[in-house]
Parts: sequence; C-alpha cells; structure tokens
Amino acid sequence: MLTGVDHVQLAAPPGSEDLLRTYYADALGMTEIPKPPALAARGGCWFQAGPVQLHLGVEPDFRPARKAHPGLRVTGIEAYAARLAAHGAPVTWDGDLPGHRRFFSRDPVGNRLEFLEPTG
Repeated sequence: MLTGVDHVQLAAPPGSEDLLRTYYADALGMTEIPKPPALAARGGCWFQAGPVQLHLGVEPDFRPARKAHPGLRVTGIEAYAARLAAHGAPVTWDGDLPGHRRFFSRDPVGNRLEFLEPTG
C-alpha cells in the first residue's frame, strides 16, 4: 500500500548545481541536504522543506520537461509568489484549478514547478 511520496526527482544539466542552490535554497527557502557518498559522486543536489524533498540529478542530455512538474503546497501563496519574483523567478498565475490558488514557475534550468494553496 502506498503511504506517501518520499521525494520527487528532477533532472538538470551537468555543472548547474550552483544555479540550483541559488533557486532552491535562496528563492524557495529549502535546505540542501547531503546526498549519500555513493550518489554524491554523480553530481546534482538534494533539497528539503519539512517533509518535502526534491532531488536534482545530473542528466548529460538534459532537456526540461514542458508539462511534467511537481505540485508543491504552500501557505501564504501571494507572499511566496512575491518572494520568487523578487529572486527573478518567473511567476505565472493560473486560475483553472477549482478550490485552489496556484501559479507556475521555472527553475534556472527550465524545470516547471507548480505552487498551490487550497482556498476556503
């Protein structure tokens, strides 16, 4: 039986770790967590905020997905969108999901992310 999502893996091009750290740690406010030594040699970086983990793995022929994305729940979505915009991240609001406020953004390598907060 499934009990939850352990993490979401996103891909990134080789050598992009510093860009990813700026976005995921500084803009999103996540904490970088150490990768196990056997996996650290592969490059990439992992981040966590509460129970949410995002793993960024290096993919030599990286191409960001156009549609696929993690959906991340937030509180204070207006302030969170302003925080991302202040860090230069794109914020595109979308009102098509009933019962939620949401926007999309892209990390510095083009990965799409959805941020949502239930209404009412």
